[in-house]
Amino acid sequence: MELKQYEIVLVNLDSTMSSEVKKTRPCVILSPNEMNKYLRTIVIAPITHSSKNYPTRIAIIGKTTDGWIMLDQIRTIDRQRIIKALGTISEKEIYAVKSIIKETFVD
Repeated sequence: MELKQYEIVLVNLDSTMSSEVKKTRPCVILSPNEMNKYLRTIVIAPITHSSKNYPTRIAIIGKTTDGWIMLDQIRTIDRQRIIKALGTISEKEIYAVKSIIKETFVD
């Protein structure tokens, strides 16, 4: 399966510990396409359907997935955890993801 940056994929996130996000849920791929092509691991941010308006969460409305991208729960997974592709986030949502990641982890 070819995996693209900013694609929404269904991922099995079990097994986890403590307050890590659990179960099978949609996630946004954050890792760049070149990494996705050559590495066995993929960097993702889970999506939840219920959240408060935290500074590290981005509301999304899509054809297949509505919810909040949780940039405070970014993790690296093996590509075998990915079940199927669900769509992509919008250009506006991509801009918001980049902005929040930069503000949170770079500045």
